[in-house]
Amino acid sequence: MKDLQLSAHFRLSEFTRSATAQKLGIDNSLDPTRAEHHHLIDSLRTLCSSVLEPLRQHYHTPIVVTSGYRCPELNRAVGGKEWSQHLKGQAADIRVPDAATGRRWLEWIRTHCDFDQLIWETADKRTFWIHVSFARTSPNRKQYIPYLLKK
Repeated sequence: MKDLQLSAHFRLSEFTRSATAQKLGIDNSLDPTRAEHHHLIDSLRTLCSSVLEPLRQHYHTPIVVTSGYRCPELNRAVGGKEWSQHLKGQAADIRVPDAATGRRWLEWIRTHCDFDQLIWETADKRTFWIHVSFARTSPNRKQYIPYLLKK
């Protein structure tokens, strides 16, 4: 199946690939020909156009998605919450090249984009990423969490 272009710089495969899914044999794919996947793909498109594309275009640098859509089985396997917006195609975790750049990106998203959640996350206080979500079918809460230690 051909990879679907979600926006100028993002493809569907960037949001469905997962080392954990591959390792465990979990099918985390979304098929654009299946009607039940349309709302998930539309949510990913909106996340791209509302947050990720503006960020990429402002900084003129690639944005790497480390976790996007998660099917329920994958979400359980990675310890995701049962209400995670990753399950709805509304969230992405993005790699930051270093803490200073990540903080700049976080502040830029906070002040220039509409979003539902924006979280600066770490699991070990050395490696950081940005979790950002956009709710396509409901008002965005603008919930900003400047630091979250994941356990």
